[in-house]
Order: sequence, then structure tokens, then C-alpha cells
Amino acid sequence: MRATLPLVVLALVILSPTVLASSTEVSFTHPEKYSDARLNRDYGRGADDFVLKDLKAHIEKLGQRYLQPGQSLKMEILDIDLAGRYEPWRIDFRDVRFMREVTWPRIKLHYSLEQDGKTLVSRDVTVIDQSYLQHGNYYFSNDRLRYEKTMLDDWFRWNIGRKDKTVSY
Repeated sequence: MRATLPLVVLALVILSPTVLASSTEVSFTHPEKYSDARLNRDYGRGADDFVLKDLKAHIEKLGQRYLQPGQSLKMEILDIDLAGRYEPWRIDFRDVRFMREVTWPRIKLHYSLEQDGKTLVSRDVTVIDQSYLQHGNYYFSNDRLRYEKTMLDDWFRWNIGRKDKTVSY
């Protein structure tokens, strides 16, 4: 009985959640040069801290949902272009982004997916949703990044895969 105790302890260490846990790492490269990642009416390139923090938290949550045990995802955001545009000639709507069929959300990124230290995928992609106004959205209308989050949800679902067979939003 005593000889099997070290084997049981070793098995528990190997199968512990920390060893099998997945991880998601998100970084932003030169956000001051992003095409359009501002939620205020400041014109020009750049990104608001709120946008970066909210998108990072959302991507990390998606990583928890979709990554398999032992997988690690590193995502470097290279550019963001939020859905809609401010229209400067609309003086009475200073902080309103007008959504048009031609102003879809776009996020350019590089990602690397590893399983137990071995690279499965490493590539540059541009995630876009050209039909963002024509399909359902699971986020409340007061979530100012709802189109970008829905786009990322779909991208993760198709490219990273589902952890289990149940759908949870």
C-alpha cells in the first residue's frame, strides 16, 4: 500500500488543474496608431484605454471558454477599426457612432495557439464582420463594443473550437 502512495501523489500532481490549465495572453502593439479604437469624438488615430481593457477582458474570457486543457493562446492586436463612424456634420449627435453597412468592425491580429508547448497555429489574420448589422447580437445595446465582441465570439467559435458540446453565451 505504501508503494502506491507516491504514484497516487505523482498522478494528482500531473493531473492537477494548474498543469492542465489553459492560458490566454493579449497584447496591443502601438495602440496610438490604431485606425479607429476611440469611443469619444477625438478624431485621428489611436485607442481609448477603456476599449483596450474591455477587449482584452473579453478575449481572455473567450480563451477560458474555448481553449482545451494544456493549450495557450498568445494574441497580439495590431490594429482596431471599430464599427460605425462619427459624422462631423451632425452637430447634435456629438458622441454617436453611426452604423452603416460599409463601416464594419475590423481587428488585425497575430495569434499563436500552442498545445503543451508545441505550436499548433501561428498566423496573421484580419477579423471582420461585413454583415454585422444583419444578424443577431447577444450583447445589450448599451455595450458600446457589442459588434466587436460578437465578431470575436464568432471568430473564436470557428477558429479555436468549442470546449464542450453545449452552447453558452
